[in-house]
Amino acid sequence: MKALDLVKPEKKEIEYINKLAKSFLDKLNKGLKDAKAVLGGSVAKGTWVKGNPDIDIFVQYPLKYKDKDISSLLEKDIKKLFKDASKIHGSRDYFKIDYSDYTFEVIPVLKVSSPEKAENITDATPFHTEWVKEKANEKLQDEIRLTKAFMKANRVYGAESYIKGFSGFVSEILTIEYGSFQKLISSVIRWKSGEIIGNKTAAKKLNKSKIGPLIVVDPTCPSRNAAAALSEKKLKQFIEKAKEFYHNPSPSYFEAKNIDLEGIKGALILKAKPLGSKTDVAGAKLVKAQEYIKRILDQAGFSVTDYDMEFGDETLLWFYTENKKVPKKYRHFGPPLGEERHVEVFKEKYHDHKIENGRIFVDLERKHTDIEPFVKEVLEDPYIKEKVKSIKVANDS
Repeated sequence: MKALDLVKPEKKEIEYINKLAKSFLDKLNKGLKDAKAVLGGSVAKGTWVKGNPDIDIFVQYPLKYKDKDISSLLEKDIKKLFKDASKIHGSRDYFKIDYSDYTFEVIPVLKVSSPEKAENITDATPFHTEWVKEKANEKLQDEIRLTKAFMKANRVYGAESYIKGFSGFVSEILTIEYGSFQKLISSVIRWKSGEIIGNKTAAKKLNKSKIGPLIVVDPTCPSRNAAAALSEKKLKQFIEKAKEFYHNPSPSYFEAKNIDLEGIKGALILKAKPLGSKTDVAGAKLVKAQEYIKRILDQAGFSVTDYDMEFGDETLLWFYTENKKVPKKYRHFGPPLGEERHVEVFKEKYHDHKIENGRIFVDLERKHTDIEPFVKEVLEDPYIKEKVKSIKVANDS
């Protein structure tokens, strides 16, 4: 089977989704006061991956509502039409609505005249939709689908704070910029941290806070780095997978795989329950917990080589390490001898200290030499406990 057959919706699916979106819009617009709902996201752009349409609806309010809470205004109208609508907290609250077996996301926005005038990034999103529709013909739409499916299958898709991957818009910009998925991959394998995609002159003028490991100049708003949310880790992961695919192409790189205990065999695996009902906030807390655990594992000599998580009601966190066991004794180094005050503190704490080759150190014994009992103790740390509802080693009962 060709990769495109895996990712492109069949004609029937496309027709059904478009018909369903129109039905939803008609119902919503009849119940809105002084606002208009329009289709956005990958369905409007024709870039969604088979079986996974992002049906985004933008409810545009006139600028006279600039100082109003448009989320609350929208909520009043939505509750009358869709009793089971759920509110999602974000930079501006939006709503999820289950409608005929699909989930619609309804986002309130101010109808600004240009992306530069958008104080909230969601207000600029309709301009992203129009740009992609203008630039992408049917062939490019399919190429974008390949890019999105590749990113999703290889766990680098999603700009949420607990993922820090590529947003849908960035995947679209990149594919349009290079002209095809294959040309994108051929370039990605040569990328380095700090790569600039798009208007180089505009990139040099970017605010420092918008500069990240990858700069993708927003074609609708050149003062913005569309890839500002991307982490160094996800960029490296994307480059590595691109290299693997380039040297050994296979449709399997486009197939999303559910992460289970068997799939990450050989790793230290933790099971955690997120804290709180706000997905983005709960996910961000789990990321901080995982980063903390990684740092402690490294400091203890277990040396983490790779780590990731699968977020959900029961989140899996895993760490691949060079060592599952470390020596009982280890050498703990103190501050440089030139830092006299800190050296004195070290000497007071460790009376049997030694100095060798200009370094002060002490030989200590570990309480745990195996990784699992060590981590179980780490999980009792107050810092971890305030970040999760619960967390344990996966094979614990």
